[in-house]
Amino acid sequence: MAAEHPTPAVRQLRLVVEADDYDAAVAFFRDALGLPEEAAFVGDGDARVVILDAGRATLEIANPAQKRMIDEVEVGRQVAPRLRVAFEVDDAEATTARLVAAGASEVAPPTRTPWQSLNSRLDAPAGLHITVFQELLAPDVREGTRHAEPGRDSDN
Repeated sequence: MAAEHPTPAVRQLRLVVEADDYDAAVAFFRDALGLPEEAAFVGDGDARVVILDAGRATLEIANPAQKRMIDEVEVGRQVAPRLRVAFEVDDAEATTARLVAAGASEVAPPTRTPWQSLNSRLDAPAGLHITVFQELLAPDVREGTRHAEPGRDSDN
């Protein structure tokens, strides 16, 4: 049973990714995907980090059967590693095309899911396997169907 907290115990989820090609990863996620730069720091020995604002963050925990089911629906085969990063966008088709032009490899084109989102899969810089998803239903309609859908992947 989930514990009830009057105020959230965690204020932010920050995913930290080591990128061998730092400049390419920054160009992809900041410039092509459009994540605004919140801060950037430089340290000794060419140490560099940029913090990009990705909007609201959630942590989605799925068991192996759910992960396999999502891969089957979105891609048609098992492709995702243990960690996959998903980004909600307004236009999945346009965003997918822009990210492929910026260097991502398309794993699966935008595909309509049973949970009424349009999802594409990409292999992105920094070794990340990502989903770009567009919700196709209005938020109030989605909320009414969320608990009725067995196997519903909450972020995409």
